[in-house]
Amino acid sequence: MAAETEALADTEINWARLDKTRFHVIGAILFTAQQALIHPTAVVKTRMQVADSRLGEAHLPATLVFRHILRHDGLPGIFRGFATCAIGSLPGRVLVLTSLEMSKDIILNYTQSLHMPDTTRIALANGVAAMFSTLLSSLYFVPLDVICQRLMAQGLPGASSYNNPFDVARKVIKAQGFRGLYRGFGLTVLTNSPASALWWGAYGAAQRIIWRSLGYSDDAEKKPSHMEMVSVQATAGMVAGACSSVITTPIDTIKTRLQVLDDYGVGTGRPSVVKTTKTLVKEDGWWGLYRGFGPRFLNMSLYGTTMIVTYELIKRLSVKHI
Repeated sequence: MAAETEALADTEINWARLDKTRFHVIGAILFTAQQALIHPTAVVKTRMQVADSRLGEAHLPATLVFRHILRHDGLPGIFRGFATCAIGSLPGRVLVLTSLEMSKDIILNYTQSLHMPDTTRIALANGVAAMFSTLLSSLYFVPLDVICQRLMAQGLPGASSYNNPFDVARKVIKAQGFRGLYRGFGLTVLTNSPASALWWGAYGAAQRIIWRSLGYSDDAEKKPSHMEMVSVQATAGMVAGACSSVITTPIDTIKTRLQVLDDYGVGTGRPSVVKTTKTLVKEDGWWGLYRGFGPRFLNMSLYGTTMIVTYELIKRLSVKHI
């Protein structure tokens, strides 16, 4: 256990050791590249979740939806909304990374005097910091998410057409007021913060299991190689992403449909979580809540693998040179 703790502790680079400018610049570049890798899965997932069950893509396998988009819209189709998501995410990432690292540092310092294993302290700090960071960043990301989801849904029967992200914002505000940009905010806050804690908790647990399986819990002198660290982090991230997708997909499906609901003329009056859920269950039964599960599972597994490796790489590249 000592070696496992040491192995995990070696990967921890706290906020004080980072060159903040380099951290955010390198983070913007590498996270944008990571986002480009997984964006097509997000487009497929969104279109499957919001498609009319009586038409086209609602019940097609994800691979066929992907081919359908390629055939009709080409490469721009599977990257629909990417520029908006990537550029719009830059300020949000500064907020996320700064609040995550600062809050994690505060919690680690606060728990230093408590008698608990370092691994537990790190897992606790990661989980609480992730919840706080997600809660704070939701104020910025929900409007961006509403705009991106609507851009991704273009091309479906009955969907509105938009010229650009500003056109989306203008039409949403005109039709629903400013609160239209915060459609699904409650669901986002109530689910993403616990989901982030779940992700980091699953990530920490997966790491501990993998380190033990590699023998690091028994041999205190054994040190992991850099390649072993990256491999363990990537595998643990993939497991965490997969676990999170199984638990959070139903709420994500409801949130996505709620954010673009008016495009399809579903229901009467102001859309709500209850109305959206009833409509979806009426169309497809309770399994309808898992619409788009395949691409979302792939998206979150890929995200978990690439995010944590990218994140740790960014921190290593941003360490101050004294």
